[in-house]
This record gives sequence, C-alpha cells and structure tokens, in this order.
Amino acid sequence: MKTPAPRRHGGARILHKDNAKGEQTMIMIEGWVRMDAADIDRLRPAAAAMIAATRQEDGCFEYAFSQDLVDAGLFRIVERWRDEAALAAHFQTPHMAAFQQALGSANNQGGSVKVYKAEVDRTLIGD
Repeated sequence: MKTPAPRRHGGARILHKDNAKGEQTMIMIEGWVRMDAADIDRLRPAAAAMIAATRQEDGCFEYAFSQDLVDAGLFRIVERWRDEAALAAHFQTPHMAAFQQALGSANNQGGSVKVYKAEVDRTLIGD
C-alpha cells in the first residue's frame, strides 16, 4: 500500500518523526550516473519498469529518473522516502535486483548518489 505524501500545515510539510528528539525527517536521494547516451536509451524500458514498481512501494513519496536535456549521457536520479526503513525495504525488492542487473551491462563512466535527511521543506513553486 502506497503511503500518502506528508500533510501540509501552515505552508510547511509535516514530515515523519524518526529520531530520539522527535524531529521531522524525510529521506531524500539525489544523484547522477554518466553513461553512453545509447545505454540510457537501451535501459529506458528497464528504468520505466523500475519507476512504476517503486512508486507503488510503501513509503515512496517520489521516484524519478531523467536524462539531462543538455548532456545526453547524464542520467539523473531523484527520490523521496518516508524513512530509512522504507528505503531499506526498497533495496530488497525484486525490481531493484532486476534493474541493478540491467545497469550492469551499461558503460558506467562514473557517478554520485547521495542520501540526505530533510527536516523541513517549503514550496518555491506550486503546491
């Protein structure tokens, strides 16, 4: 069952409480992988399947891949998770294993994927 997005209160989001102080946190992931543009095109069906399955996971608020508009060999990753437990469960899914296997055949030329704990967010544009 998919977890609903955090609720709004006074323009700010109420995030999940998961630490000893009861502070509000959400797990955010941002990163990039560089590979041949042809590999990104070849991986597109596997990536689409990964995105569709992941978006149905409990605790997933956002999950997206994109190809950079200026640099066709740059594959971007953006994720938001309710908490560490939801992210840990994601790494154990069959669709993650299948996608990792598909990525193994790509000409990976480097990358960086980082995890951030967010306590507060505010809207810049839209809802």
